[in-house]
Order: sequence, then C-alpha cells, then structure tokens
Amino acid sequence: MATKTTTRKTATKKAAGIGDDAVLKATGKTWAEWMAILDEDGCRKMNHKEIVAHLSDKHGVGSWWRQMVTVGYEQARGLRQKHEVVGGFQVSRSKTIAVPVAKVFGAWKDKARRGRWLDDADITIRTAIDNRSLRITWVDGKTTLEVMFYPKGPAKTQVSVQHSRLKNEKEAERKKAYWEKQLARLQELLER
Repeated sequence: MATKTTTRKTATKKAAGIGDDAVLKATGKTWAEWMAILDEDGCRKMNHKEIVAHLSDKHGVGSWWRQMVTVGYEQARGLRQKHEVVGGFQVSRSKTIAVPVAKVFGAWKDKARRGRWLDDADITIRTAIDNRSLRITWVDGKTTLEVMFYPKGPAKTQVSVQHSRLKNEKEAERKKAYWEKQLARLQELLER
C-alpha cells in the first residue's frame, strides 16, 4: 500500500523582511500560521515584550526567531510600522570595503578624514573601541549611531551603521538612503 506524502504549500510571503520559507524552516510554521496562532492567543492586545515572552513560553521559539516573529506579527497587524523599535525608528546599512579594519576605523574616527566622505562630519563620538566600534551622537543632537567594524580577513572590512531614535518612518527611509550613499563614498575613497 502506497503512503501519501503531504507537503505544506507556502506562499512567497514576507513579514519583517523574512520570507515564508525561512520562517517555516526555522520555526515549523508559515507566516499565515503564525498570524492565526497569535491572533487566537490574544496577542493583538499584548505589547512587544509580552508577545516575545509568549512565543518563548507557549511555543518554544528560539531567541532570535521570537523577535522576528513578533516584529512580523506587529507589522502585519498594524501594531508597528516599518523600521519602528522601542524608542522610535531605526535603520541599518552596511558595506564591505577592501581595506584593513584600521583604515576604515580611522576614516570614521579622524574628523579631517571623515570630512572627505561624510556630508555631516561634525558628529560627537561618545565612546570608541579601536577597530571595533563607535557610539556617536548625530549632528542633530537627538539621534544616535552605533558603528561596528568587522574584519573579514587582513584586507577586507565590513562596516555597519545603525541610526536610532529617528522620529518616523519617513525619516528612517531618508536615513537609509543617506547611509547607502555615504558608505559608497567611503568605499570609493578608501579603495582608490
């Protein structure tokens, strides 16, 4: 007697920038299934922290994935806008540059060098860990940057910029485009 094999059909749907196939592989459920489960569990009335705890306690979802499922659910249900986090909005951009980490770090830390590629070079560096990270107050005095440096071998570095405390989704989209352009200029300068 032949056995019937059933497969779950998944749509190519995304939530929180994560596709259905990825969430299914990691959690055992599609986005549509998570939406139905979390609606049934009353998560529309919960805050972010409560939904994350619920996914952990009731459904055993791992640390990174419970955050992603929560954000996807909140965005799909209109409880959170794109780029919204606790305390405002935030965007991240990164670029891999074919130079050693010390050269990339120096182009950020030294104001004169920074002025050669960054339109708004008059930033305030609050903390710096050489060749690893910078914590920065942006030129507006309100928003913040976290810049991380990741060596990818002796002559290649990934730099990642996270701009936080932005006031709305529109500003977040502008900063996303801004950082894309600025990091391209940094790459062009350093790789010459």
